[in-house]
Amino acid sequence: MIAQTLSMRLQRRGIHYAWIIVALTFLTGLTSSAALGLPGALLQPISKEFGWGVDQVSSALAVRFALFGLMGPFAAILMERFGLRNVMVTALGLICAGSLLALGMAEFWQLVLLWGVMLGVGSGMTALVLSAVVSTRWFETRRGLVVGMLTASSATGQLVFLPVGAWLVERFGWRMAVLPVLVACALVALVVFVLMRNRPSDLGLAPFGASAPAPAAGAAPAAALSAATPFRVLREASRSGVFWLLAGSFFICGLSTNGLIQTHFISLCGDAGMGPVPAASVLAMMGAFDLVGTVLSGWLSDRYDNRKLLFWYYSLRGLSLLWLPYSEFTLYGLSLFAMFYGLDWIATVPPTVRLVATTFGKEKAGMVFGWVFAAHQLGAAVAAYGAGQVRTLLLTYNPALFAAGAACLVAALMVLAVRLQPARAAAPVGTSAA
Repeated sequence: MIAQTLSMRLQRRGIHYAWIIVALTFLTGLTSSAALGLPGALLQPISKEFGWGVDQVSSALAVRFALFGLMGPFAAILMERFGLRNVMVTALGLICAGSLLALGMAEFWQLVLLWGVMLGVGSGMTALVLSAVVSTRWFETRRGLVVGMLTASSATGQLVFLPVGAWLVERFGWRMAVLPVLVACALVALVVFVLMRNRPSDLGLAPFGASAPAPAAGAAPAAALSAATPFRVLREASRSGVFWLLAGSFFICGLSTNGLIQTHFISLCGDAGMGPVPAASVLAMMGAFDLVGTVLSGWLSDRYDNRKLLFWYYSLRGLSLLWLPYSEFTLYGLSLFAMFYGLDWIATVPPTVRLVATTFGKEKAGMVFGWVFAAHQLGAAVAAYGAGQVRTLLLTYNPALFAAGAACLVAALMVLAVRLQPARAAAPVGTSAA
């Protein structure tokens, strides 16, 4: 009722309710990704309090990245069966529960369960697949811009909360740092429950930019979906070389962002003598540049060759990672790194989503991108665990930085090898293409 009334008032002012959906999805991505990124600021405090090694804590955090990605294809099914609102509220509730229970954890298995499994599953239900689904359901035009905005919320949320978290850790301990994110997730869940709607047809609207309302989803398509559907879509997509090039480059994307910098940057700066608050502030600076870079990337992806955009994003990221060990971790050096690295932190997503949609069609784009995103998070898990092992064994992160930088240059070449294939007439999701 509230959503219908608000929609009618906005229509009289020439504003489509799709932009309310974008705002709700943005806030959901911002808060859930903040919960996903916060443990990176708590790595060393937790290690010191419980006596767990950096490699042990990193392994638990790697679980959350893996589940965050692997939930993607199945999150698309949950959204079809239960609707966007129910999935988003459930996900935020799971994140709140995991964060709250973590305040009293005392054993390593509890860290794995609460911040590995519960946080990974909850955040995975509202991952980038949600952005892809919202953009395709609610928008006929400006999809690239919308994906850019929603993608930016994910990366920015992982970074902008960190300075506050690091400050709270220094003053009051790591448990107090969890509370702001927990409260934010709870408040967003309440707003989403009241205002979120599944499709434009629920409010009698056409998607933004379309002339006629999209037909309401019937029971039959949802009933055809099952737990096996994502695997059937994967089998069909895996026959295309484009899928493997995009999944492989996105594996490197996750390896060089979430898994490495998000998880280990504060610890890396600590090795260079920098305190957690200044280090977290650099990450927040990256988040600010990422917000600009990713929204701009969405705008560019509607207008230019997405393969060339990806080539430049991966190349610049790789060069910035190779340069980081020589920055001497001064304010000037880290500011340069934050600018170049932050601008394309996750700017790779809008062009990748568009390449997936162009190749595999609108109907399967969400689920295929879910598998591509799963590769992204598996790369993040490898880096989160691997960089922790490198730090433990060699007492330096430099080999991990050099390896990630070189991998980004390989990814730049991979995306240039993509050969666009127009999507065939898509069979309904859940059926096999002939």
